[in-house]
Amino acid sequence: MAQDFYEVLGVSRTAGQDEIQQAYRKLARKYHPDVNKDPGAEERFKDLNEAYSVLSDPKTRARYDRFGEDFRQVPEDWEERVGAGAGPGGGFRARRTAGAGGPHVRYTGFGDDFAAGGVDIEDLLGSLFGAGAAPGGVPGADQEAELPLTVEEAYRGGRRTVTLGGPTGQPRRYEVDVPSGVTDGQRIRLAGEGGRGSGDAAAGDLYLRVRIQPHPRFRLDGRDVYVQLPVTPWEAALGATVPVPTPGGGTAKVTVPAGSSSGRRLRLRGEGMPNPRGADGNLYAELRVMVPPKLSDRERELFEELAATSSYDPRRT
Repeated sequence: MAQDFYEVLGVSRTAGQDEIQQAYRKLARKYHPDVNKDPGAEERFKDLNEAYSVLSDPKTRARYDRFGEDFRQVPEDWEERVGAGAGPGGGFRARRTAGAGGPHVRYTGFGDDFAAGGVDIEDLLGSLFGAGAAPGGVPGADQEAELPLTVEEAYRGGRRTVTLGGPTGQPRRYEVDVPSGVTDGQRIRLAGEGGRGSGDAAAGDLYLRVRIQPHPRFRLDGRDVYVQLPVTPWEAALGATVPVPTPGGGTAKVTVPAGSSSGRRLRLRGEGMPNPRGADGNLYAELRVMVPPKLSDRERELFEELAATSSYDPRRT
């Protein structure tokens, strides 16, 4: 049984975007595989990402609220394509039925003409766009689906197998070449994999719209990547060379200048998201000075000596 995305994030169906984002961030930090070694943490983290990717997009959330688990099979522009609100009983609803091809979605409620039964969405669209068609048929409609990627997957790119549910419930598998450095919202075109044309007309194209999932460590701004870099008080005061994680899955070295404070931003040129058509993005390490949560006797002694010796007052400066 499909999970309820609202239950996954622990929010109500009337929750605002800020509440959804806060709930996701809290749970993502708790269940990220890097910090939670429980066997089920990784799967829980994946569920959180899927739920957030749906509920954080107003249009996708609206389809999910309307059609439930079948929302992915409904085109984004369904209201325009089927004339929602047209006729005495305008609008439509989805229900799952079983047929020779397995469970699939049928749509009912298209005013009086469709009140007694159901029609497959492809049949309906074919009747809408087929009227008065020229000889040879009508080309198939372009279709769009979402392709969720992690920051690391978007950075590396590569070949992926994508499975999408078709209108008849039969899953369709595609081999997709994801460009390295793909950005959020970018579309990948699969020629001829969209809606079927009528007669001898060609099929439409399928577009996969990339949705880069929120990451507990990295924050993206275009091709620039931001990451918080924890440093000790002595590294910040004396200067140091420390490792910083990169979106490619490795680490780079960054020099922390002496006298740095929390919030200072260090740039690693070209270490952000790749750009096949120009300059790569930058990686910005934002310093966060961290104090040991529990001091040893010697550490406490040294800090007390520093406090007695130093005349520095950050509140005055």
